[in-house]
Order: sequence, then C-alpha cells, then structure tokens
Amino acid sequence: MLYPASYGHNPMFPKAADFGVVYKDEVNGKGVKCYRAFKRGEVIAHMNGEVIDEIRQHTLQITSDRHLFDPYFSGYFLHSCSPNISLDMASLTVTALRDIPADNYLYMDYAETEDYLFKQFPCSCGSRQCRGWVSGKNDRMPAEPAQLANVATR
Repeated sequence: MLYPASYGHNPMFPKAADFGVVYKDEVNGKGVKCYRAFKRGEVIAHMNGEVIDEIRQHTLQITSDRHLFDPYFSGYFLHSCSPNISLDMASLTVTALRDIPADNYLYMDYAETEDYLFKQFPCSCGSRQCRGWVSGKNDRMPAEPAQLANVATR
C-alpha cells in the first residue's frame, strides 16, 4: 500500500505494485506513475488522507470548505487539459477516462475538482485542448497573456 497502515486496509487503496510517486521532470516535479495498465471506465483506486478546511499544495477539494490532503497518492496527480483520469470526490474514487497503458503518468484536470487553486501556473500539457493556464473553475484569469508570467510568480 502507498498509504500508511493507520489509514486502514481498503483493498482499493493504491498499491506500490501498481503505482509510484516518482520524479517526472523539472517542470512537473513528482507525479503518480502507474506500473500496470487500466481499462477505460475502471475504478483504479480509492483515495484517502486528512480532511482539512484549507487549500494547500497537494489538496483536492471535496466541498467548498473541505479539502483532502493526500501526500501519499492523489496529491501528486499531474494536470492535463486532456486528462486520463477523473476523480469523484464524494466517493473518493479515481476512474480511468480512457485505456491507460502501463508506465504512464496519471493526469487529471485540476479544474474538475478545484474552485480555486493553491497557485495558478502556465500549462505545459501539450494537448490539443490545452487552455494555456492552469486554474480552478472560479479562479480569475489574467486579462492579457503578458500578465500570465506575473500571476505565476506571485
């Protein structure tokens, strides 16, 4: 299990044989890599962590005032504007949006769960649907592209 024993032993918790939190590169930092393939529609894991009342780096929004702090697994999902996973924050499940081959990183769209991000940043996902900027659903976007660099350094 990637989670500590104090979290319990749910058989759907991520296992070290199936996933690893590994360093990807200088732009992305760490991400969750899957070591086996998953089929589209498959629930690939259940998430766990500390439920807190503030936004932090590595938290996921459960409700407007509750956030899941998971420094072992889901807090390291990478962003893509064309994700390969979807999160259900009510049931704390992760589902494959398409077939995911082994040795691929797990990508979510941060705007799927977050009203506001801990910190906005330029997107480097490279997908055809790329929005160019990673933010929460309700985050205020910079009006001019030149302002993007200023927001990223705040």
